Amino acid sequence: MHNTYKKLREFINKYPGGIAWRLKKHCAVLDTHINEDEKVLYVFAGQKNDSFTNIFQTCVVCLTNKRILIGQKGVLWGYHLNSITPDLFNDMEVHMELIWGRVIIDTIKEVVTISNLSKKALPEIETEISTFMMKEKQKYARKEEI
Repeated sequence: MHNTYKKLREFINKYPGGIAWRLKKHCAVLDTHINEDEKVLYVFAGQKNDSFTNIFQTCVVCLTNKRILIGQKGVLWGYHLNSITPDLFNDMEVHMELIWGRVIIDTIKEVVTISNLSKKALPEIETEISTFMMKEKQKYARKEEI
């Protein structure tokens, strides 16, 4: 069992003010898909949409030592999981708005927006994701050169 919920509680205690629901259920989705050789580095929660008024699409974002996982448990059944590996990562934008902030992750296949985040958490989220991705992208560049 991975410690995604424990790490998420630490994040929420450090940065209250974001909007997120049913966190244990969303973390359970992530725990199901985290491989044995992966280590959980950072976890945060928000809404997986680009509208601050839509507060019913909570997701939990988990940064492991190999990829970014975004998990959402369905209300009645099923779940959704996105996996973003460093080779698919293009760019990231951080927006601080009046009440909350949002992070936009651009990949080769899609654009993922996580909204209704605490404004105080934005610098830490950006630092964790960009530091990891820059380090991992360099490994992919070296493999392509060989």
